[in-house]
Amino acid sequence: MKNTGGSDGAKRRAGESAAALADDGMTVGLGTGSTAAHAIRALGRAVDAGLDVRGVPTSFASRELAREVGVPLVALDEVESVDLALDGADQIAGGDLIKGGGAAHAREKIVDAAAKRFVVVADPSKESDALDRPVPVEVLPAARTAVARAIEGAGGEPTLRSAERKDGPVVTDNGNLVLDCDFGRIDDPAALARTLSGTPGVVEHGLFVGLADEVHVGTDEGVTVRRFGGE
Repeated sequence: MKNTGGSDGAKRRAGESAAALADDGMTVGLGTGSTAAHAIRALGRAVDAGLDVRGVPTSFASRELAREVGVPLVALDEVESVDLALDGADQIAGGDLIKGGGAAHAREKIVDAAAKRFVVVADPSKESDALDRPVPVEVLPAARTAVARAIEGAGGEPTLRSAERKDGPVVTDNGNLVLDCDFGRIDDPAALARTLSGTPGVVEHGLFVGLADEVHVGTDEGVTVRRFGGE
């Protein structure tokens, strides 16, 4: 059952808790979304206080915010490794996630998977006993219809994501479209992830299975840290 919550204070506590893990010399992946934005702002304050880190942004939005708060930036292909990735989630069940509400999940997954330590920041409203939100699937524009048929064949209901402030669909930073695919309750996220990854025309999907090392859940009172991956 999903919990209610989602106050800005809870998000801020989660972001600040995760950002505190950054040490001098680290390369840090910078996620996308309202809770990840708090982590980026906290990093900016730490940099202003003397912390020596470099950030790898996962989207135009995270890049612009990092520049605004003074976090030095570097491209993923310019670094040997990412020491720490800080990113949000749309839904969390155990150590598995659904991401992509900001349509940045392809770049997020590349950075988060490359990181030595991937830390998720969230508020209690994102926690659930099972993943059941629609799964964002980034698709090549020419493959939209074919991928939608494949999604339906896999038991999903795909909906093309429309832009909120303009006519037409959402276009990702990579120039692709997003299908939000409702599979109901997802009892085997790993199997669905394999199915989606194997569908021609799919660039990336929003199931992050087994990638998270920690989840920092902010509340109005403090932060709860959940660890995965045998830690």
